[in-house]
Amino acid sequence: QVQLVESGGGLVQTGGSLRLSCAASGSIFSINAMGWYRQTPGNERELVARITRSGSTYYANSVKGRLTISRDNAKNTAYLQMNSLKPEDTAVYYCNALIQRYSTVDNYWGQGTQVTVSS
Repeated sequence: QVQLVESGGGLVQTGGSLRLSCAASGSIFSINAMGWYRQTPGNERELVARITRSGSTYYANSVKGRLTISRDNAKNTAYLQMNSLKPEDTAVYYCNALIQRYSTVDNYWGQGTQVTVSS
């Protein structure tokens, strides 16, 4: 069984910074990709940033230049460095991982961490 554990959320003022972490553990052969999603009440979960094992990245237009995703493959951990935060960044952030276990490939989700940016 695979588990994703998130940390790093909190309350910051506009322009502040946070760093989110997501550590994967369990029976893992390969993590093909990891990403960060966010969700606010009444809205669908949206992709914020994603990174493949090779290092290819994707960012939502709303966060380009402010948020940076990275990963440490040896530690099965992904990070989201959040700079120049805005009130519209306020949401619950969820880590996601596409993990291969022999012939099985599945998506896994972290428990979510609250990020609140005050104006």
